[in-house]
Amino acid sequence: MSDLPAFLHPFAPPAKTEFIRIVGGEGAEIWDDRGRRYIDGMASLWYMNVGYGRSEMVEAITRQAEELAAYHTFDPFSNPAAEELADRVARLAPIERARVFFTCSGSESVDTAMKLARLAHRLAGRPERTLIISREHGYHGTNFGGTSAQGIPPNREGWGPLVPDVVSVPADDIEATARVFESDGDRVAAVLTEPLQGAGGVYPPREGYLEGLRRLCDRYGAYLILDEVICGFGRLGTWFGAQRYGVVPDMITFAKAVTSGYVPLGGVVVGPRVREPLESTPGFVLRHGYTYSGHPLAAAAGLTALDIIEAESLGRRALDIGARLRDGLEALRADGLVAEVRGDGAVWAVELPADRDAATIRDAALEKGVIFRPLGNALAMCPPLVIGDDQVDRMVDVLAETLGA
Repeated sequence: MSDLPAFLHPFAPPAKTEFIRIVGGEGAEIWDDRGRRYIDGMASLWYMNVGYGRSEMVEAITRQAEELAAYHTFDPFSNPAAEELADRVARLAPIERARVFFTCSGSESVDTAMKLARLAHRLAGRPERTLIISREHGYHGTNFGGTSAQGIPPNREGWGPLVPDVVSVPADDIEATARVFESDGDRVAAVLTEPLQGAGGVYPPREGYLEGLRRLCDRYGAYLILDEVICGFGRLGTWFGAQRYGVVPDMITFAKAVTSGYVPLGGVVVGPRVREPLESTPGFVLRHGYTYSGHPLAAAAGLTALDIIEAESLGRRALDIGARLRDGLEALRADGLVAEVRGDGAVWAVELPADRDAATIRDAALEKGVIFRPLGNALAMCPPLVIGDDQVDRMVDVLAETLGA
C-alpha cells in the first residue's frame, strides 16, 4: 500500500498505478509524456468545445489574474467579471427574467438546483413538496444530491443512505412519470432530467417526451430542471438543449463548456417561478454557496469561451460534425460492425454487439491515436467543436479498424 502514488484517481480502481499522462494539447489533439498524439474524441470529459491551446483563453485568464486573481462573492462583495458572465448566460438562456447562481462544477450545480427547488416551495408555503423525480440513464454528478438522483445504478451503490425523497422512473416513459404525479403530485418539488442523456449512454429524448414533462410539471405545480452540463453552449447546435428541443424549463444546470474547462465553473440558471419566493420573503438569506462561486478567473474564462463559440459559429459547426459522424457510424452499422447508432448534435454513441467489449475496443483505439469513452457496452464520442473533417473521418476509420480486427 505504501508504494501507491499519492494521487487517488476518480472513477478508477484505487490500486491502479499505470495511467496515460497527458502533457499538452492543441485544437482537437492532445499528447502524452511519451510523445504519442491522440485525436480527443471526447473533448476531455464532454467539455473542450473551443479546443486546446487557445491563446485568447490564456490571455483573458492572465489579464484577470493581474487585475484580481480571486475574491469571494458572499455578501456584501461581488466582482465585474462574475456580474458580466451572469448577464451573458441569462441572455443566452431560453428562460425570461432569469438570474444565474454560480458554482464550481456540474455536480454542485445539480445539488444547488435540487436545494433551490425544495427551498422555493417551502418559502411559497408548500413545505411538503420535497420529492425529486429523475430518470433511468440519468447522470447528475457525484455529490450526494446528484448521486441520489443517479439513473446509473453502480454510481449509487456503496455510499450508505442517500438523500431521501428522490425517485427514479424509466427513461422516456411519460406514463411512468405521470403515475408518480398521480400518486404524489402534491409532494413533487421538481423533475430533473438531461435533455439528451450523456454519461448514461447517449440517449436523445423521444419525440414529445420533454414537452410531456413540462405539461406534467405545469399541471401539478412542480418545477422542471434541465441538467445541461453536457448539452449546453453549442454542443447540440443551440446555446442550450432546451432550445434544441423547444422546452422552457424553470432551472438549467450548466458547467463544462461554459469555460471549455480552462477554469472550473458551473452554475444554475434560475427562472422566475423559483426566483420569486426567494426574493419576496422578508428577511430571508440564501444560506447556500461556495468559496469559489463567481470566481473572477473562471468568469473571465467563461466570457472568452462564449466569445469564441459565437465568433466561430461553433454551434453550427456542431451540427456539421454530428452529421459527418452519424453518416460514418451508420455505415459501420450497415456493415454489421455496430449494433446501434444514436445521438444528436455533436454527441454520438455506438452500441457494440454483445460479443464485443467496449473497454477493450477503447484501448485498441487508443493505440491507434483516437480517444473514445466506454459507457456500458457502448462507445461515446463528443469531440471538440474545432475538430477538422479529416479528424472526424479518422475517428470513424479507427473505430472500423478496431472493430474489424
